[in-house]
Amino acid sequence: MDDNKSDDENREKPSHNPGNSKRLKTEGEFVEESSSTCSNTEQETASTSTDSGFPRSRNSKNRNYRNHTSSTDFQENRSSNDDDYQGDDEDSALHEERSEDEEDNLDDIEPVLSSTSSSNSTIIIDTEADSDDGDVAVLAILKKEKPKHRWFVVPEINSRQLGASSKLQSSDLFQKRCYGSLHSVQRLELMYKLEGHDGCVNSLNFHPNGHILASGSDDLHVILWDWKLGKSMLKYDSKHKGNVFQTKFLNLSGDMHIASCARDGQVRIAQVSQEEGLRENRKLGCHRGPCHKISVIAEQPHIVLSAGEDGIVYSHDVRKSKQERLVTVKEDDKDIALYTIHSNPLRTLEFCVGGRDELIRVYDQRKSDEPLHTYHPFKERGNSSSFTGFHVTCAVYNHDGSQILGSYNDDDIYLFDADGEPGTFLHQYKGHRNGATIKGVNFFGPRSEFIVSGSDCGNLYFWDKNTESIVQWLLADDSGVVNCLEPHPQVPFICTSGLDWDIKVWVPSCETDNEMKGLGEVIKNNNKNRLNWTSRMPPDINESQMLWMLWRHLRTSSRRDFPIGPSDISIRSIVFDVDDASASMSSSSSDSDTYSIPTGCSPS
Repeated sequence: MDDNKSDDENREKPSHNPGNSKRLKTEGEFVEESSSTCSNTEQETASTSTDSGFPRSRNSKNRNYRNHTSSTDFQENRSSNDDDYQGDDEDSALHEERSEDEEDNLDDIEPVLSSTSSSNSTIIIDTEADSDDGDVAVLAILKKEKPKHRWFVVPEINSRQLGASSKLQSSDLFQKRCYGSLHSVQRLELMYKLEGHDGCVNSLNFHPNGHILASGSDDLHVILWDWKLGKSMLKYDSKHKGNVFQTKFLNLSGDMHIASCARDGQVRIAQVSQEEGLRENRKLGCHRGPCHKISVIAEQPHIVLSAGEDGIVYSHDVRKSKQERLVTVKEDDKDIALYTIHSNPLRTLEFCVGGRDELIRVYDQRKSDEPLHTYHPFKERGNSSSFTGFHVTCAVYNHDGSQILGSYNDDDIYLFDADGEPGTFLHQYKGHRNGATIKGVNFFGPRSEFIVSGSDCGNLYFWDKNTESIVQWLLADDSGVVNCLEPHPQVPFICTSGLDWDIKVWVPSCETDNEMKGLGEVIKNNNKNRLNWTSRMPPDINESQMLWMLWRHLRTSSRRDFPIGPSDISIRSIVFDVDDASASMSSSSSDSDTYSIPTGCSPS
């Protein structure tokens, strides 16, 4: 607990009430389950609590996923903090003197690093303080300026009641200010897990009204969730023949329409009725290779854009039977495999794509022969065969299309000005690791106030967009990789998924800020692993890299050690040929070295 906490924040903190352990409730918004008779449609219901809007979890480990401290340590820290607070007048001068000494002597920094402000910024505690280059890099990340709190619930409510400010009288503005506040990010905690898939969950998407969540998985199924109640409304066979990579709601009236893409290259559309269940599931088009991402357009609700590893961007009109080719992305007459596509929220005819090179390209649907703009963060750029080997795994626009966020494999996350020049960027966000999978990145907040990304270390990272400082850090995947991040369109909730076979719902209900203990050590390990990998592997080794990461994941994850079916692939050992950047399998006679790849562990 920060000794310098303001009075407003002290009034803001709710009292602990064992009879009301969760403060968020639904207001009787139940959705009738569909009674479809289709053979490929299933319905599942999670147990729910009668005294709360949130479901009682299937087992105890589903709640309180991240164990911050033990109850004993919590009581001790609480009592000691109370004593410190009572002696605030006596200790404040000593505290300020110690802070000045630490800033003047970075080489002699104490094992505990704390960054505080008068507005109770996040406290970061680390146990490592060596003098090598790795620690210097970690210290530079942890010492970035922390943002100040600009939203306090009690004063804002009082101002609305008294009419003190016209900016605070609108309920919509109040909600948006709450959503985009530092308080909402720092109080995030796991509420529950949505369980129903039999494979890694690769895709999450909220319906535009925010009531329903759609998820796609390696088990080839799509599930529609009533996420507030924690139960599945409908589970249907996607008809894809490979891992489902993305699902998107189309903002059409009447029945729900869900577009999906997969490893088989197909782009499909499903029509779902709440009364009848799945009505239709048909193919819109197909790529020559995997299709990782699709994009929908608000002003053109019948259009779905898709980008595939064949380097082609297609436009699919759900009213037509034939797809339209918009552009084939090339570099030096070589097709560029595409991993991401996103539409500009305001200039809806523009879209950005990224893939197996360092460029983020922006095109216009009306004239897509050449890109309108290109972005990359590197000062010098060679040709595609001689450059660094970094490539784009995800690129998204901010809320008004003025900025583009790009995540690079085995590199950092960069924020670009939409009107900027190639080789320039606005901000760089460090600390995570993006090496094992085609990892996503996203904005959080109605005005894109924060940056959020998963990591190979299994943690969820939040950065303040302007200061680049890490403001939240949460363990979000037992198996070690967080891939998908889906913020709610109206309220400060976020859903995540990765190699685990569930979906985690995070809400700002924690009563204290996260101290982020051990963050420095994790960042140091991420940087070390990135350096070790890039120093000994050739640049163009993406497929081998993913195979190796998958094998390592299977070796260390005992809970995956169970038979899946006759289609399993056995890995006895993996040998990498660095010269030709290929991976080969060699058999061993030892049964103890045999591992099965479940359908739900595809890394890309």
